[in-house]
Amino acid sequence: MELSRGEGRGGWWGALGEVVGARSGDKGGSANIGVWARDFDGRIWEWLRRELTVDRLRELLPEVKELPITRYELANLRALNFVIEDILGEGVASQARFDPQAKGLGEWLRSRHLEIPEELLT
Repeated sequence: MELSRGEGRGGWWGALGEVVGARSGDKGGSANIGVWARDFDGRIWEWLRRELTVDRLRELLPEVKELPITRYELANLRALNFVIEDILGEGVASQARFDPQAKGLGEWLRSRHLEIPEELLT
């Protein structure tokens, strides 16, 4: 775990993946990213649903900044699902992207750094 003291509300600066899991893939020319809280008492889920908005996702993944994104809350699973339209153009067969099926997009999101409240890391 690589963390440094955060600048804002008394948290730590670290990778989102310290507290969430993620999985991603393609749906035609679009991609989806499922993100779930890795806790059993709901603290991470409550933080995740407030923190990871569509605007925040755009900040963390600048390559999707101009693309249409829809966010779905799956409260019973303590998870969010994002559908990012047109990131793959016309689909896998027409792509020259490094990650043409968007399989690495979830891990890319988990690697992004943000301030995580200290109580979520204990």
